[in-house]
Amino acid sequence: MEHVTVRLDAPPVVVNLGVGVHGVGNRRDEFLLPELWQLHLYGYTAELSVGGTTHPIRQGHVSLVPPGVRVSYRYQGRSEHLYVHLRLSGKGEALTVPVMQDAGADTPLLAGLLRHAITVAPASPAMAAAEVWTVLWRVARLTASGGPHGAVAAAIAHVEANLAEPLTVPDIATAAGVSHNHLTRLFRAETGDTVVAYIRRRRLERARHLLRESTLPIPAVAAVVGFTDLQAFNKACRRELGASPRAVRAGAGHGTSGALTSGALTSGR
Repeated sequence: MEHVTVRLDAPPVVVNLGVGVHGVGNRRDEFLLPELWQLHLYGYTAELSVGGTTHPIRQGHVSLVPPGVRVSYRYQGRSEHLYVHLRLSGKGEALTVPVMQDAGADTPLLAGLLRHAITVAPASPAMAAAEVWTVLWRVARLTASGGPHGAVAAAIAHVEANLAEPLTVPDIATAAGVSHNHLTRLFRAETGDTVVAYIRRRRLERARHLLRESTLPIPAVAAVVGFTDLQAFNKACRRELGASPRAVRAGAGHGTSGALTSGALTSGR
C-alpha cells in the first residue's frame, strides 16, 4: 500500500495517543487495528510493511495507516515514536495521502503539536483532538500534489504576515528563497493570480471584514491592510468592493473579485 484516502472536514475522534517505545525486547512487531487509523511520527531508523508494501522509516518520517490493514515493523534497537489511534468521520473532499512521508522542515511543528496533544488529552480531550486534526491536515498537505509549491506557500505566508507593511515582489521572492521571475511563474501556475493581485485581493478582503465587523476607524482599517494613503484606499474599495469604505461599512458593495488588476504593491493602486 502506497497511498490512502482521507476526508478531514470534521475533527477526528482520538481513541488513544502517546509515546510508543519498541524494539527493546523484540525487534519485530506485527499487528492491525480493525477499526482505527494509525498516525505515527518517527524518531528512528527502521522498516515498515503496510499491506505487503515495505517503507523505510527515518527520523522525521510520518505514516498514516487505515483501519484493518496489517502492519509489520522491523526495528534496529530501541525505537521511539509519537502515535495516535483515531477514527475519521469520512466527511469532506477525498484527499490522497502517501502512507509514508518525510515531514522535513515540518517535523518540529508536527512533533510539538502531537506532544501537546498527548499532554492535554487527559484533561482536555477536545483540545487534543484539535491538535491532532491540525497534524492530519498538515500531513495531508506535505506533498506537492496535496498543496502549493513550497516557494509559493512561503510567499503566501510572508504576505499574510505582512499585509500592513510595504510589500514588493523581490522582497517576497527573497523570503520564499527563489528569484523574482521564478516566483512570478510559480505563483501564476499555482494560484492563477499574479503576486500583486493576490496581495491586493487579500488586503481588500481583510478591509471588507474590518469595515463590516468592527468599529475600527476607516483610517485605521486602511493602515492595518497596508494603505498609507487614504485616497488610494478609497479608490481601491470603490474599484474592488463596489463602494466607498463608508458605504461598505453600511452594508453596500460586494466581495472582492477573484482576479484583481495589477498595480503598486505598497499603495494598492
